[in-house]
Amino acid sequence: MSKNEILTALRDKRQKCTVYTRVMGYHRPVESFNIGKTGEHKQRLQFIER
Repeated sequence: MSKNEILTALRDKRQKCTVYTRVMGYHRPVESFNIGKTGEHKQRLQFIER
């Protein structure tokens, strides 16, 4: 099965995930960002701690 087929088959079992990030010393949900802050968030680099 492809990824899209799996997502379609399990659509009724999925739930929305709220993503938070730290902004100006406190945590805020990403979905509440304005257009500029959303673009800035997408440009951030992710890193893996070893």
